[in-house]
Amino acid sequence: MQKSFLLPVLLFITLGVQGQSLLSVDYIMRDPKWMGTFPSSPSWSEDGKTIYFQYNLENDPADSLYKIDLSNPGSPVKVSLKEKRSLDKGLEAFNKDNTLRIYRVKNQLWIEDLKKKKESLLMEWHEAFSSIGFMADENLISFNSSGNIYLLDRTTKAIKKTTKIVSGTKPANSSSSSKEASSFLESENLALLQVVRKRKEAQEKSRAYRDAIREVEDSFAFYTQGKNLSNLQISPDAAYATFSVFTPSSNKNTKVPDYTAASGYTEDLNARPKVGTKPSKVEIGIYDLKRDTVYYVSTSDLPGIKDLPDYVKDYPDKTWEEKEREVTLSGPYFSPDGKRAIIQVRSFDNKDRWITEVDLTTGKLKTLDRQRDEAWVAGPGIGWSFGGGTLGWLPDSKHIYFQSEATGYSHLYLLDVSTGEKKALTSGNYEVFDPFLSKDKKHWYLTTSEVDPGERHFYRMPVMGGPMEKLTSMTGDNQALLSPDEKKIAIIHSYSNQPSELFVQENKAGATPQKLTSGQSEEFKAYPWRDPQIVRFDAQDGAKVPARLYLPEPSKKNGAAVIFVHGAGYLQNVHKWWSSYFREYMFHNLLTDLGYTVLDIDYRASAGYGRDWRTGIYRHMGGKDLSDQVDGAKFLVSSHGVDADRIGIYGGSYGGFITLMALFNHPDVFKSGAALRSVTDWAHYNHGYTANILNTPEEDPIAYRRSSPIYFAEGLQGNLLIAHGMLDVNVHYQDVVRLAQRLIEFGKDNWEMAVYPVEDHGFVEPSSWTDEYKRILKLFNTTLLPE
Repeated sequence: MQKSFLLPVLLFITLGVQGQSLLSVDYIMRDPKWMGTFPSSPSWSEDGKTIYFQYNLENDPADSLYKIDLSNPGSPVKVSLKEKRSLDKGLEAFNKDNTLRIYRVKNQLWIEDLKKKKESLLMEWHEAFSSIGFMADENLISFNSSGNIYLLDRTTKAIKKTTKIVSGTKPANSSSSSKEASSFLESENLALLQVVRKRKEAQEKSRAYRDAIREVEDSFAFYTQGKNLSNLQISPDAAYATFSVFTPSSNKNTKVPDYTAASGYTEDLNARPKVGTKPSKVEIGIYDLKRDTVYYVSTSDLPGIKDLPDYVKDYPDKTWEEKEREVTLSGPYFSPDGKRAIIQVRSFDNKDRWITEVDLTTGKLKTLDRQRDEAWVAGPGIGWSFGGGTLGWLPDSKHIYFQSEATGYSHLYLLDVSTGEKKALTSGNYEVFDPFLSKDKKHWYLTTSEVDPGERHFYRMPVMGGPMEKLTSMTGDNQALLSPDEKKIAIIHSYSNQPSELFVQENKAGATPQKLTSGQSEEFKAYPWRDPQIVRFDAQDGAKVPARLYLPEPSKKNGAAVIFVHGAGYLQNVHKWWSSYFREYMFHNLLTDLGYTVLDIDYRASAGYGRDWRTGIYRHMGGKDLSDQVDGAKFLVSSHGVDADRIGIYGGSYGGFITLMALFNHPDVFKSGAALRSVTDWAHYNHGYTANILNTPEEDPIAYRRSSPIYFAEGLQGNLLIAHGMLDVNVHYQDVVRLAQRLIEFGKDNWEMAVYPVEDHGFVEPSSWTDEYKRILKLFNTTLLPE
């Protein structure tokens, strides 16, 4: 076994001797499998004795399903295809106390008594069905088939169709003239053809019999009139059905040319529209099953539905019309007894979120909670423009729960629907993630950053609020998954310089976690990966900006520095767990070995620090998020002896955008920069992300003009590397093509562009990663270090 890794380790050390580092770009940018295998996506067996997870011990092309038996834990075992298929119950649902489970096998519906471990067939349906669930009366089970809802009685096995939804347009009544013509032709035909007449008489007798035994004449039907219905569901008390009508807008998509298509021809890839698109319309219909009528939810009475945004004051010459804003609806979410329902409403400009109760008899909405943000409503558990997030009912059918940034941080709330009383279950300068109820509904389980913005821990808390009990203890990130009986916790844990491993512990505070995997390769463990310092430096507006700091050995320090700018904008990279930017992390170790000081900043707009930090870039990307980089550079000069004339900057996507803004607007601070897959003009990016931050180019051109690097290209003085994948369907290659022409027209000659013909936004090929980072290292070595 030792011989299998001896040669790579020797090569590893040899590379270090040649490059004054144990690392090289070629080495760290290989296929990540060289690092080892690390667990993900854990799940439990039904009896809680086995943990399943994605893993790769056999150098497969992709991760496979593995398992560990907790009664005899040892090396992970690859799950056979037969066992894997047996684990997949497909569509399933549970009753209120989780003692019964129903699941679908092809066109059969089965029920399992989880305590007795007994299964039985409930129904074999004649066609496909979906959306199975227990009703409030758990003797009844609902399912959807052919666009309608059915109820199955578990005792009698009787099946009743509860809705009559017909796809298409309601047929018009036949005219009297056509009836007369039909009557004349029919009577003549029947008089002439005896066999036809006898068949007609038999059909009429059969129809008369069916009419006679029909209990109720079903005269009502709802015709879809060409609309696309989705999310068809029935209330737990079987009194109402609801559905959504989605009307997509016809927005123009962009095309991304693929010059390396297998056909040998240039082929176009379909890509997203640009910012400023029209909204897709979502309506919610209510089908009253007792009154046989359908009506739609009305949003016109929502408080503030006509409110104008604050930025209109910057356009005094423009006339702004007060009108109902476009909204999108999600839900309804029925109370467990089915008597009430709530709907979440989001304004399409994403400045308002209303949580409302819907009057099921009329479709009118009553606002329970309104969250307004002049920037945009978002945050953990709140979601973005199109709904989502934490929202539901307690078992008492009286309280709803949700998350809100009302205090500046995302916290968990209860609201009494009858009285309107709202109660914060958590509070403080930290955020709450992924809360859910215990199976007995007596407790909350939730993850928070209460210990530190750079740590995540798992807690338990009484359902109506009270002290939180911290269940995890390992410093870093703890992604927790409860066993079915909630007696154990599976944890995917990682630390700053330690990739993810799988642990298990008892579900109690102070329990000792047991490590189940050890996935690092011997090659990976041979290098002493740094645990970067987490620091906070002063911003020019008084904010304390968090950052990861990599300091070289004093004997190797070369006086130069590199600032890394993470992508996505709303993302956290200053933390105590293994970074999703693991290649960049390894590159920073290489740079530090070579004597560079490296700073990785959670600038304004980064995740993990509350609403004000998140929205600090509203209407000015390249404002505080850029000044944070400038202040970071000053911090390095004043506190860590960095030469002010030898500071570089680099990053990808949003990080590439900031790099361009840094070189174009602060050439006195940044001598060199590498802008990877960067946005150059926000008017060319997508709507869902950009319109939240900058509104739309048509309504707020000021925001776009001051936020887009292409308008500042004349300011380039330092050395710029642009790198971009030509198949990028996120930030299109067109972005850097337009910027390149702009730089050419300005006569700039201190820049270069590297293009990657087979790469999308996220690079895949190790050869592309290697080429890109060799160019970045060359840029810094040749421009930041003395000759």
